[in-house]
Amino acid sequence: MKEPNSQLRQIGLIGATALVIANMIGVGIFTTTGYLLADMPSRGWVLFAWFIGGVMALLGAVCYGALSQRLPESGGEYFFLSRTIHPSVGYISGWLSLFVGFSAPIAASAYGIGVYLKPWVFGVEPRWVGTFAVLLIALVHGAGVRRGLLMQNLMVGFKLLLLVLFLSWAGYKLEESVPMSSWDFQYGTFSVSLVWIFFAYAGWNAVVYIAGEIKEPDRNLSKSMLIGTLAVILLYLVLNAVLLWGADPESIKGKENVASIVAESLGGTRMAGFISFLIVVSLTTSVSAMLMAGPRVYAKMAEDGYLPSFMKSPNPPGCSNMVFQLVVVLLMLWIPRFRDLITYIGFTLGIGTALTVVGLVRLKRKEGASMHVPGWPVIPFLFLLMVLWVTVFSIRNNPFPSFLGLLTLLGGWVAWWIQEKAKERNNSS
Repeated sequence: MKEPNSQLRQIGLIGATALVIANMIGVGIFTTTGYLLADMPSRGWVLFAWFIGGVMALLGAVCYGALSQRLPESGGEYFFLSRTIHPSVGYISGWLSLFVGFSAPIAASAYGIGVYLKPWVFGVEPRWVGTFAVLLIALVHGAGVRRGLLMQNLMVGFKLLLLVLFLSWAGYKLEESVPMSSWDFQYGTFSVSLVWIFFAYAGWNAVVYIAGEIKEPDRNLSKSMLIGTLAVILLYLVLNAVLLWGADPESIKGKENVASIVAESLGGTRMAGFISFLIVVSLTTSVSAMLMAGPRVYAKMAEDGYLPSFMKSPNPPGCSNMVFQLVVVLLMLWIPRFRDLITYIGFTLGIGTALTVVGLVRLKRKEGASMHVPGWPVIPFLFLLMVLWVTVFSIRNNPFPSFLGLLTLLGGWVAWWIQEKAKERNNSS
């Protein structure tokens, strides 16, 4: 296998871990808990659902770490699946990355930036603010990897510092909270809740999209995913405990701005303003991380002939890839229906990651003992079983966004088939 030029490997363990954390801590953690509490009448079950979602993310990170050690090149699931299953499956995964893996979450996070900045920008429509934020962040990354990475690392460190300070203060301020009446367990509702939580944890695999730019990939790829995922799991559990027990449960049921409501309950309007600022910083780093990773997938697809040749640029990908992604992001940013959007993202991403782990299983069976997979075969098969469980209940309880996810998969296969037929005609002429 051709080893990427070492001069292109500029990102160390700290930068890679920061990228994972920045990708994971996004709009999901600040919006989904209110939805979960509206569907499950127990704060304990909501917190347990976040724990199970963290276990799923950790299992996935272990599987991806094993796969990235064997295939340490940029391209993410597109590259993995093209090599382990079939180019058509890889193409579908790249298609998902364009619409679901990056563009939809970037759009959701950008909208969140607009929502939380609205009081400070004289009530300007959140989508306009989000549009400006996305364009500004893309401009910074267009200046080069080093400058974009420096901004990324500084903002991640700042975000984590503010989160730790808030959680420490909130833990001190928490008093005896209003009890909830029910501890009834609803199997179907609990299962569907994991779709939203899976979306909130999405990003644990961020470094595989820029694997060709990671120093010492054999060591740093898997390590950055595990460290970043464990850190975010701990942070999410503590943060959700504060959100769930920091205010009257009835005041946050079904609400998107849960963090602001809890902050105001604990510390008044000034604390609510501080939390809004913290969320804006958090969402900005999330958008930055995804804008950094996405164009690498499109460059790999262009190298394989599935996207125009002008996008086949060396790492870091050129401006054309960023512009290509920005067009899709801005189109999705101006589409409403936030709750259905995050269901669609979580459902479709679950299928994409499950296919990648199936590819890992195929590769392990082919190479045998020469390929090390931690916890084999328990960890990969447990991850697949959990994704299957969530997928089945999502289709049953949320058919519309789940159907859109399946339609996206079908659209990817149709696009691949059309491209292959076009290639055959060109080769025969």
